[in-house]
Amino acid sequence: MSEQPEPRAYGGANRHHKPKPFAPIDFEPFAGGADPARVSEAAHLAAQALVRRGRDSDDPKVTRRLVKLADEQGLEAIAEMWAESPARSLPGALWRLYALRAATIQNPEKISVYFRAGRDTAQVSNVVAGAAEPPGAEEMKTMADAILSGAFDGEFDVALERSAAFCRVVALGQATLADGAEHSNEGHASKLTRNSHQLVKTAEDLEHAANAWRLGELD
Repeated sequence: MSEQPEPRAYGGANRHHKPKPFAPIDFEPFAGGADPARVSEAAHLAAQALVRRGRDSDDPKVTRRLVKLADEQGLEAIAEMWAESPARSLPGALWRLYALRAATIQNPEKISVYFRAGRDTAQVSNVVAGAAEPPGAEEMKTMADAILSGAFDGEFDVALERSAAFCRVVALGQATLADGAEHSNEGHASKLTRNSHQLVKTAEDLEHAANAWRLGELD
């Protein structure tokens, strides 16, 4: 039998690539299906292959194709691969990046309202997220694309952290707007509060994944 080559690590500091910016979200769960062991293995292998494909190429066309993968294949196809993966895993982190971008692209006006409502209070996260001024609908879409692009042609952990920062700004904006709507529209306020809590949890998962990537432990 021939000796198998050592698998290439995806985390760690011995990589050379170009840093890039980021982004997203009125993030609600997208449905996805799964089947235990084999699906889990396939999800991890697909995520590793996708990240390797992007990071091994210097062609911006490759990055653009990867960013628009969900646009072309449908978010449901991505969900079937990754939505059931643990949040703090490579496929789970990629799923969140794609889903956050999709939520932003689908409703950039609403996301920009949330972002503006949260940015002054969450100033540090606002800076890390890196939205252009003023943060309108087009700026939200540009930032969403930039974040996901950074996962393939920049520092993967930075992409995760900037996405997490964006989540925190938007979550704070949702919480702020929920407070204002508490008496006039209780149902809307409750939904905003739920979404805000969910986004904070998403931010925490992305931050954990970023740290795991730096330690070479995100798989």
